[in-house]
This record gives sequence, C-alpha cells and structure tokens, in this order.
Amino acid sequence: MKILLTGATGYIGKRLLPLLVAQGQEIVCCVRDKNRFYIPKEFENHIEVIEIDFLKEESLSAIPEDIDAAYYLMHSMSTSSANFDDLESISATNFVQRLNQTNAKQVIYLSGIVNDKSLSKHLSSRKKVEDILNTGKFSATTLRAGIIVGSGSASFEIIRDLVNKLPVMITPKWLNTRCQPIAIPDVLAFLSKSLLNPLTYNQNFDIGGPDILTYKEMLLGYAKAKHLKRWIYTIPVMTPKLSSYWLYFVTSTSYKLASALVSSMKVEVICKDHRINEILNVKPMTYEQALSRALLKVDEDKVASSWKDSLVSGRFSSSISEYLKVPKKDCFIDRRKMQVVDREYTINKIWSIGGDSGWYYGNWLWGLRGFIDKLYGGVGSRRGRTNRHDIHSGDALDFWRVLYANKDEGKLILFAEMKLPGEAWLEFKIIGNTLYQSATFRPRGIWGKLYWYSVLPFHGFIFNGMLKKLIE
Repeated sequence: MKILLTGATGYIGKRLLPLLVAQGQEIVCCVRDKNRFYIPKEFENHIEVIEIDFLKEESLSAIPEDIDAAYYLMHSMSTSSANFDDLESISATNFVQRLNQTNAKQVIYLSGIVNDKSLSKHLSSRKKVEDILNTGKFSATTLRAGIIVGSGSASFEIIRDLVNKLPVMITPKWLNTRCQPIAIPDVLAFLSKSLLNPLTYNQNFDIGGPDILTYKEMLLGYAKAKHLKRWIYTIPVMTPKLSSYWLYFVTSTSYKLASALVSSMKVEVICKDHRINEILNVKPMTYEQALSRALLKVDEDKVASSWKDSLVSGRFSSSISEYLKVPKKDCFIDRRKMQVVDREYTINKIWSIGGDSGWYYGNWLWGLRGFIDKLYGGVGSRRGRTNRHDIHSGDALDFWRVLYANKDEGKLILFAEMKLPGEAWLEFKIIGNTLYQSATFRPRGIWGKLYWYSVLPFHGFIFNGMLKKLIE
C-alpha cells in the first residue's frame, strides 16, 4: 500500500517510518526541506520524498492521488507565533481539501488527551484540528496521548535534566497535576496497528500506560531508576512565566517549548477508557518499564530520534538549502589548515564533536559562551547531540545546526543558532591530506563588527587548539 507520512522529520515520524517500511508499505514522506531529511540506504527503494508547506495550498498538489492512507503527525507545540492555533487550522484544512481529491481511505492523527473541562491553548488547538480532520471524505482515526516517555522525547529529556542536575527542587504547584504517561513503543504500536483497520475508523481513542502519576511522582520515579536521592518541594507562588523560565534555565528545552509545556501541564491528561488496548491487542508497559527502556537506549547510544533535532528546538526557521553555500562577500573569515596524519581518525573525531565529547580544546570557554547565550534567551549548549558518533543534516549540535555532513567527502558544515548580531558558519573539510577549518561570520551592522573583533582574540586560542586535537 502507499502511505502518506507527514511530520516525517519529527520525533514520532522518524520512528514510525522504519516500522511501516518493515510492513512492506510504500511511503511518501512529506517534508518542508529535503536537505534535512536523512534516508538510510536500506529504505531508499521504499520511500518517495516530496516537499510540502501545508500553509501553502498550492504545494499540496505534490501529494499523489493513489495513496491508501495518511498519518497526520504535525503540530506547533513550540512555535513562537501567537496565532499558532490559526496556522494549525489552516494546515489541517489544506490537508483535508487535498486528501479529499485522493484515494485515501483513512487518516490517522496523533493528538493530545482532551478530557479536562479546562484545556490549554495548545490542547484546544489539537482538538480543533481533530474536528477539521473529521470533516474529510476519508475515515479519521484520532489517537490521543498524554506524556510520551522515550529516549529523546521532550518529556523524558526534561525529566532527565531536572533529576540529574538538581538534588533539591523548589517547584511550581503544577507538579501535583496528574497524567497518564505512555511509552514510545506503545505509541508506535497503536499508530501502526490502526492503519487501515476498520475497527478504528471514524473514532477517537485515549492511549496511555497503566500508571496515573503526578509529575512529581514521575521525577521521583526517574530518580529511583537512576539510584539518586532527590527532594522535591512544591510552592504555589510561581507564575506561569516564572515556571517557564525555571524549566528553560535548568533543562535543555527552549523557552517556547517550556511555555507551552507549563500551560499544558496544569491540565490533567488521563484516559477515559482503554477500548483501544483490546481492539488492537496492545498491553502498554508501565512507567518504570518505559524509563528502563529509554535509559538503556541512551546508554547504548541507540536513540532513534530526538525532539532536539526538530527545528523548533532552536532559532533556525528557514530551509537549510538557503545557508548551504557559505558566503564570502562582506564576511569575516578565520581560516586554518593542518596536515592530516590519519584521515579516518580525524573524520571520526570531527563526527564526534560537541555534546559529551566537547570541542576538544577550551571547553570551559565553549560552555561559558553557551551560558551567556542562555541568559540572552538563546538555545545555549545544553541540547548536546542525539548520537555520540553519528550526525546528519538537520541535527542539532549544542548551539549549532548541522547543514551538511558527508563522511565520504570529509566535509561538515555547521550554522550557529546562538543569538548573534549576524550569521555564523563553522566548516571542516579534508582535501587530500589537509584539514581545512573555517569560521565565517556575516555581521549585521556595527554591532556585528564589534562582536567579531571582541571574540577575535579567542579564536587563535580556541580554533588552533581544536584543529590540533582533531589531528592528534
């Protein structure tokens, strides 16, 4: 069958794709930018990639008419736009209008649990999208999930950051809100087993694990799994804004996502019934089991996808192709080169840069730069990287975004997502037996030029030291 997969570069989409391929499906992946979509070689014969902007109705004509079903895995949880709910409605409406012109029999939508009488703006928007999808000529299936627990999920990463860094926590009162977490493998099981299953047509289902916990209990559950002693005290005086800043500064989340989470975490997300478990013969795992599985994936460096690699985790909002060609005109450029002793060794070190490996030289300065960026509302350097030794176009890497990564060429291009009075690129490439390292900065006005000259004294120390470490 031919299946349309929207949100193919997202946290869920990246994990659902190999499951659908394993089922023998032919997948049409919708992406906004082909340059940030990595396709494993073993999937190439099963995947077609099309570029679509769901806010632009004319771009949806690229969706083929002979699709059998579609997954709608898009949302704007972290968008900075105040009218994100209007944008979500427009996207859903455009999607329905195009799908009505195809052979699609079913659309599966992953939404949020909306059983509470008082919903956050984000949960209300998801419900509105669900209503729009239900107007289509196809059969709509909505799976409503609460907190998703899995390696790389936003919820798991926030829990991990908080518990690992803070032995004692003074927290907002919403930590006493109850929720029903679900493991990512169970979410994927519900999504894949619902595909073209008539028993799920034109219905909505709540999906969740067997445990109903407060957010405080979830944090303490993680501490127990890691054999850590933690003390958590809740106070009623933290405003939503203060709560958002608390999450933003302590964890790797962006302020946009922190604000959205704080708004939603005040609402109980508990399943009304568990019909879907019997219909699809799925027995969801407990929160303790979900944590154990997620921690194992992290320890084994087998995180399949991470919310941090989504563009919403940083400040990058354009197509990667617009920045692939590193400019020279009106730019300041720091160029350095050194002879390579062992090409494979150097490439592996380049491909392991950042995250837990650090930047090989002057790491405290890199850390200080990330801290300063966080103070000014930037992404900081806490995002790290999804995998220790593997990177692809579109991945987040501390406060950089990977624009291009090709091991065979020995070429890596990074674009800075930190707050700057201009634009910055960091490029590594091996030509012959020589490693070339270039830091390019395109200033914006007088402040950009002053910024460049203020950091220039550190370049010789940091970049020259890093270059030597990549060779040694």
